[in-house]
Amino acid sequence: YSEIHPFSISIEKIKSLKPTGIVLSGGPCSVYDEDAPHSDPEVFNLGVPVLGICYGAQLMIQQLGGQVEKADKREFGKAELSVNFTEGLFASLETGEAHHQVWMSHGDRVEVVPEGFEATATSDHSPYAAMRHKEKPFVAVQFHPEVAHTLIGNDVLRNFIFGICNCSPTW
Repeated sequence: YSEIHPFSISIEKIKSLKPTGIVLSGGPCSVYDEDAPHSDPEVFNLGVPVLGICYGAQLMIQQLGGQVEKADKREFGKAELSVNFTEGLFASLETGEAHHQVWMSHGDRVEVVPEGFEATATSDHSPYAAMRHKEKPFVAVQFHPEVAHTLIGNDVLRNFIFGICNCSPTW
């Protein structure tokens, strides 16, 4: 079961929903734009897993003390992802020489990750194509796992829902 809410949902409302996990989705803005939508950073103090996708990943990184900047080259379309950490989002996927087709759509990129974060995958133009916090259940991807062109998208989402959030497919 899932619900979609706007970025402006109050932290009190989120708490009342007792979420098992939170997804910060993509969007057309840059996190450093004056009118960019920013969710309440208190979502990172709820003790639940958070997955940031594209803009949501950049927002997570910025709100937790990292740095996001305009990329030298906009990354749009198919990209090859090189996974270097096969737990969490990438459980059961190949690493090293294996490359996984993903779909990118962003003009910014993460330049500096906050304390406690590390890269879990890279692409030709994104040294932080995927990231995780080493101790907290926070994960982020620059690519879009929800689109058909990301061939490992279902695996990534399944790993977040069932592996990181510990949900059960009992509906």
